Amino acid sequence: MEKIVEQGLLYDFYGELLTDHQRKVYEDAVYNDLSLVEIAEEYDISKQGVHDLLKRCTNSLEGYEKRLHMIERTERIRHQLEKLAGAASDKKLKDEELRVTILRAVESITEELS
Repeated sequence: MEKIVEQGLLYDFYGELLTDHQRKVYEDAVYNDLSLVEIAEEYDISKQGVHDLLKRCTNSLEGYEKRLHMIERTERIRHQLEKLAGAASDKKLKDEELRVTILRAVESITEELS
């Protein structure tokens, strides 16, 4: 299951960098859960051709993440936002502690976006 989530995230972030043909085949394999045979019939290519195309797409998407780190950065920002939400709902925190928590999270997010 984790591999499917990873493929979806990679595609969400970098799918637009693939060609139209690559996107269609990748979507059919990952999102529409079509088999290699079904995709091969749909696009009139060999099963091996579909396999190779999907492998190239996956390698490209993983390469983009390796160089750009957008998913990684987004996860770090999401973590900081969760900290903010937790601090905002924590009734035990005093005003000063809340301010410090907010400032640290804002600094961390700002650093991620720089």
